[in-house]
Amino acid sequence: MLKVTNINVYYGAIHAVKDVTLEVNEGEIVTLIGANGAGKSTTLQTISGLLRSRSGNISFLDENIGVIAPHKIVERGLAQVPEGRRVFLRMTVRENLEMGAYTQKASGVAADLEHAYALFPRLKERQRQVAGTLSGGEQQMLAMGRAMMSRPKLLMLDEPSMGLAPILVEQIFDIITEMNREGVTILLVEQNAQMALSVANRAYVLETGGIVLHGDASELIGNEDVKRAYLGG
Repeated sequence: MLKVTNINVYYGAIHAVKDVTLEVNEGEIVTLIGANGAGKSTTLQTISGLLRSRSGNISFLDENIGVIAPHKIVERGLAQVPEGRRVFLRMTVRENLEMGAYTQKASGVAADLEHAYALFPRLKERQRQVAGTLSGGEQQMLAMGRAMMSRPKLLMLDEPSMGLAPILVEQIFDIITEMNREGVTILLVEQNAQMALSVANRAYVLETGGIVLHGDASELIGNEDVKRAYLGG
C-alpha cells in the first residue's frame, strides 16, 4: 500500500532523514520506533507531503505522491494524526470532526460522524464542548476521530500516547486495534515501544535518521538490543 524508498530530508544543513526505506502492506499495523530526534515525525511529515525529500520515492497505492500537495494526499486516502493533537481549540468537538470531512461529500458526513462517535463515545458526550476545554486524552481521541472523518485507507499516527495517563494509553491502543480490525491500515510512530510492538505486525527502528533494524514486531520485542534501548531491559 505504501512504499518509501531511500528518502533524504534536510532541515537546512541538518540531514534529518537518511536513506529511509520502509513499506506498509494493506491491513497491517506497522510501527516506527526510536528515541527523540531520531527522525520519526520527520518521516511521517514527508510521507504526508508537509516536508519534501531531496531524493528517493514515496508511493501510495502505486502512485508517486512525493510531488503531490498534502490535501490531495488526504483525498487519496492517506491521513495523519499529528504529534501534539493540534485540534482546533476554539471550535467545538463536532466542528472539529466536520473539518476532517472536507474531502467527503456532504451527504456522507452524518454517517461518518456516527461512526466517529461509535469509535469514541466520549466525543458524542462532548460534541458541543469547545475542544480547548477537553482533557489531553479527549483531545487525542478528537484528533483521531477528525482524521477518520476523511475515510482513510492508511492512517498515520504520530505519538498518540504522548502525555497520557497509563489507563488512557491502553484505551487509545485499544481503539487503534479496533480501527485496524475495521480495515484501516496503520503506520504508528510511538515512543512507548512496548505498547507499539504489542499491537504491531511489523516494526522499524530508527536511529539518528536511519533505519537500523526491521522485522516482525514479535521478534523485535525479544531482541536484546531493542530491549536495552527501548524496553528497559
